[in-house]
Amino acid sequence: MASEAALDAQTDELLEDGLGTLHRKALTILKRIRDGALDPETGQKVGPSYSISKAAALVGRTASAIREAERDGRLPQRDRTASGHRVQYTLEELDQMRAVFGTRPWRAPTDTPAVISISNFKGGVGKSTVALHLAQHFAIHGYRVLFIDCDSQASSTMMFGYRPDVDLTEDDTLYGHFHNPELLGVRSIIRKTHFYGLDLIPANLKLYNLEYEIAGYLAQNQNFDIIDLIAEAIDTVVDDYDIVVMDPPPALGMVSMAVLQAANAMVIPVPPSVIDFASTVSFIDMARTTMKQLEQIAGRVKPAYNFIRLVGSRVDESKSMHREILSMMRQVFGGSMATSVLKTSAEIDNASSRMKTVFELDRPVTSHEVHNRCMKHLTDVCKEIETDVLRTWTSRAGEAV
Repeated sequence: MASEAALDAQTDELLEDGLGTLHRKALTILKRIRDGALDPETGQKVGPSYSISKAAALVGRTASAIREAERDGRLPQRDRTASGHRVQYTLEELDQMRAVFGTRPWRAPTDTPAVISISNFKGGVGKSTVALHLAQHFAIHGYRVLFIDCDSQASSTMMFGYRPDVDLTEDDTLYGHFHNPELLGVRSIIRKTHFYGLDLIPANLKLYNLEYEIAGYLAQNQNFDIIDLIAEAIDTVVDDYDIVVMDPPPALGMVSMAVLQAANAMVIPVPPSVIDFASTVSFIDMARTTMKQLEQIAGRVKPAYNFIRLVGSRVDESKSMHREILSMMRQVFGGSMATSVLKTSAEIDNASSRMKTVFELDRPVTSHEVHNRCMKHLTDVCKEIETDVLRTWTSRAGEAV
């Protein structure tokens, strides 16, 4: 017996040592990737910048109007590069232009901020890809955006330049806030990002413990108010924003339910493959059933969604089955289905490998043709969702994007 116990202990030690070695090596790779995404001078991620023609389009004025504002002092004079070209404009400078020209798209104080959950309980459907590009799209176009990473895998947080389980502690996430809300307060964990106008509440692996702790609280107290924990956190800061984008876990657990309760809009990425579509059908049914049970058992009011939008994601129209399922989805879902789709693209994968989104690339990774096509698909999807948001704002109702 003693020899068996010693053998078991030795096996455990080897397993622990082996996994520990793999973990250390994996962190080294992650650091190399992260460092490659940072500016070598500042050691920080750098947001996108734009030529005067692109800047003019984004602020809703002409290039000549910008030049005139710079000449008459409403905007600062533009520096030139060594080759004589204008220095490109940052997102912060675009916001200053919008302030001068009166073209900021902010909601009126009487309009309800859009709180959007990008939801599906199957991984690999493009959930974080949609969430990140959507949040950045809104920031690029001048909205005030809060991105909340609610997924303990923290892949979205990593895209902001963090190694989640190295650079962040539990007190930097919603987990820390809910353990000690009086001491920390949710505002203290909101971080400015390299993307001007886009703030972040990050995540890391510790956030996974919330799944067990919420379940334990429910079992012990028989009080379902704990499901409102994310909604209550958002309520304390939402007046500072136009849009809140939430990236929940790819599972319909306690945190995902809290996200769905906090949201007033939902975007569901759906790849047009049989397995992914079947999983999405199950997700919709489980979400509906769970919310109905909460209503019946706990006397809770079901969350009211201003819109629910299904988006075809990871679409490969060279595959006949993708085309067939996408066609059926459009017929059956009708107006709930986005007209635009997010097609598979090497540009998305290549950008991700550099810890960037396609919107952050300063030049194509693949080819100009592939890059421009990918940008169009991403932008078209984001614009449809932006239109959905504007329809909910009385001050902007009827406006086209």
